[in-house]
Amino acid sequence: MELLIVVAILLIIASIAIPKYNDARMSAQEMATVQTMKTIQTVQVQYYSQFGRFAANLTELGPAQGGKQSAAAADLVSADLATGEKAGYRYTLTGTPAGYTLTAVPIAYGTTGRRTFYTDQNGVVRENWGAEPATPNSKELGSAAK
Repeated sequence: MELLIVVAILLIIASIAIPKYNDARMSAQEMATVQTMKTIQTVQVQYYSQFGRFAANLTELGPAQGGKQSAAAADLVSADLATGEKAGYRYTLTGTPAGYTLTAVPIAYGTTGRRTFYTDQNGVVRENWGAEPATPNSKELGSAAK
């Protein structure tokens, strides 16, 4: 009987702790995503100074085959980020004639993240609380709601 009471208490504690743990994990992944986006912004400036244009995709920022850097593989980001997925988020980098756009969306919305993010060559990170990808019109990260 005492063992059943102990098990019941442990289950109650677990039912309280697990949702809090998941929220904390998602928050950590979201903050890591913001930092990764800022890293990509910095790397894009470096890429631009080396090759005279912004990278058109993450592969161009990724590791070079055979160790020789080129515009096709500048070796500025890690291999896992160059594939477009890291820390529960999927990144999409698209080069434009005037710059680039970068979006990050959770791989599993509600599990790996609750927000989507957007930035471009202007350096402002924007967020959207929801599954829809953030856009240039989304609110700026850390600002009051529009």
